[in-house]
Amino acid sequence: MAVWDDVVGQDRVTEQLAAAARDADAIVSSDSAAGAAAEAPLGQPAAAGQTGASQMTHAWLFTGPPGSGGATAARAFAAALQCVSPDRALGGAPGCGFCDGCHTTLVGTHADVEIVRTDLLSIGVKETRDLVRRASLSPAGGRWQVIVLEDADRLTEGAGNVLLKAVEEPAPRTVWLLCAPSIEDVLPTIRSRCRHLTLRTPPVSAVADVLVRRDGIEPEAAARAARATQGHIGRARRLATDERTRARRAAVLKLPLRIDDIGGCLKAAQELIDAAGEDAKQVAEEVDAKETEELRAALGAAAGTGGRLPRGTAGAMKELQDKQKRRSTRTQRDSLDLALIDLTGFYRDVLALQVGASVPLANDEVRDSIQRIAAGSTPERTLRRIEAVIACRGALDRNVAPLLAVEAMTAALRAG
Repeated sequence: MAVWDDVVGQDRVTEQLAAAARDADAIVSSDSAAGAAAEAPLGQPAAAGQTGASQMTHAWLFTGPPGSGGATAARAFAAALQCVSPDRALGGAPGCGFCDGCHTTLVGTHADVEIVRTDLLSIGVKETRDLVRRASLSPAGGRWQVIVLEDADRLTEGAGNVLLKAVEEPAPRTVWLLCAPSIEDVLPTIRSRCRHLTLRTPPVSAVADVLVRRDGIEPEAAARAARATQGHIGRARRLATDERTRARRAAVLKLPLRIDDIGGCLKAAQELIDAAGEDAKQVAEEVDAKETEELRAALGAAAGTGGRLPRGTAGAMKELQDKQKRRSTRTQRDSLDLALIDLTGFYRDVLALQVGASVPLANDEVRDSIQRIAAGSTPERTLRRIEAVIACRGALDRNVAPLLAVEAMTAALRAG
């Protein structure tokens, strides 16, 4: 199975990446044959309409709506760059998916591939400087030094300025792969130095197919999950495999029928916040205790000393606690945002029925509820309700207190 098989519904993007991987393979092979001590700098992104230039460059920016598979495409490209299949000498394309280079990259253990994702609200200057230092090294054993930054949109302004220098003057044989929801989420100075690839939301049928083929999910369940998430690969997989996710979504889809009065609005808002908090608590229980114990052991808090930390190490423990608190905040926000996306999908189905659109319902399992809401309102009111959900998501991005933002939304949904 080639590394591109998991890049769902992105034929144009995979063609470009495959061509770049072939050019990258030729660069390394020619340098090795010539016994070159240093490599020539990689080409800058070709201008529109330019032909004859190498398809390979030192920095790439993958953008697309959430769930389109930007991080998956970046990993597949990283694997193709590290491919050591002997078939390449016979004309085979890099990215076989079976060789040591491909396999270790895809599972995250390749020594020359750094995959960076954050469970915090942002990526700071310190972390970015560590990446830049890593990027300045020559490959330890692979063909390229590859940095995959899955959350480039979470770079702070200072971190972006630190990264700019490394992207502007790349080290030989180093490749940056940045992922972000949109090109506007990345500093103009950085994106102008990257080759930009835009991904689209995969077709529902393609997502269902990959769930069946790769995850062994029953076709009917896969189709239902893909339709419910409207092509978001990661959410479709969670919905098809996690009973808790399905239960939480079912509770969210009942909300429009429970906001007949102000008391119902306030109660529904509190329940959404509580569910998001429970998700954050679950993550904390799984991760925080282990992290804390590992740090205490590393700092020398032996059992024979009553568990006390050595003098001068309180700062390290405080730093870990701050990190855990930020992670909890992001987990709660992400969980709440998923609930709001499901709610938007519900009202999208309501609007589709009201205007007679010939599109399948994303939430067909609650068709009765959708029909009831559609019959009791107008398309104009439904649009205002969708706008209220979108406004709530924007308020959360601006750090408005979650309970206040959700209460305002549920009141607006009731008013229509």
